Amino acid sequence: MPRIQIDLPEQFVYSTEMTLYLSHMNYAGHLDNALLLSLVSEARARFFMALGYTELNVEGVGIVVADAALQYKSEAFHGEVMVVTMSAGDFGSKGCDLLWRMHEKRSEREVARGKTGIVFFDYAARKAAPVPANFRARAEG
Repeated sequence: MPRIQIDLPEQFVYSTEMTLYLSHMNYAGHLDNALLLSLVSEARARFFMALGYTELNVEGVGIVVADAALQYKSEAFHGEVMVVTMSAGDFGSKGCDLLWRMHEKRSEREVARGKTGIVFFDYAARKAAPVPANFRARAEG
């Protein structure tokens, strides 16, 4: 069966650290798959904040998540510090992919990688909006 393969950029424009809590673990004692996406969502919010935006206001428009794909590389455990790096790429007229990588800080062991497709959205008009040019210039790796 073919597996998802996610190619990442050589450079990322953003990095953040997150400590794994007991609440992030599943019954097997490692990072729960659903909570991995929660961590990536937090990293995405921090990415936008670092660029001077929020997910609801990127130069007057917001974003919606259109899709997500991830690929696990190794387990992660309670107390470990994860580093999540992120950049934007594969731009279209109304959206792009946010490409990310998560690794353990001390050993640099890769834990997961993925991409989240976003669409820019005018919440007042309830329709997709063009990619803000300044966002693209600042977020692309």
